[in-house]
Amino acid sequence: MTRSKQDGTLWVRLVENAQAEVDVTCDGLPEELRARAKGIPVAFEHLPSRALMRDGIEADTMGLFVGSSFADEGQEALPPQIILYLDNVWEEADHDPEEYRFQVRQTLLHELGHYLGLDENDLEARDLE
Repeated sequence: MTRSKQDGTLWVRLVENAQAEVDVTCDGLPEELRARAKGIPVAFEHLPSRALMRDGIEADTMGLFVGSSFADEGQEALPPQIILYLDNVWEEADHDPEEYRFQVRQTLLHELGHYLGLDENDLEARDLE
């Protein structure tokens, strides 16, 4: 499927707004977490790849943490990284810009939680499911 120029313009806006929300969210973290959070690269992709989906990642996944958690850093071959799947975030937000930024923030905090070693139950208890 080819993307139209309008889709490209939307993509640029989605990335710009997502990056702005990532920056604001990281700046608002407690000091002891801020530097660590800002040190983790955040990548923006349209959707999970077919290879990831073959490995069990759902097609509608909004974010993914890969690499070693904070406690296990250096144990895995991949350095820590967060990937946000912006087409899925935009869809979850029902194409509402304000809701989109909220969903970016929630997804980022969820994935940062994984980096800090929290599991799905821990994240749900913090309203970050």
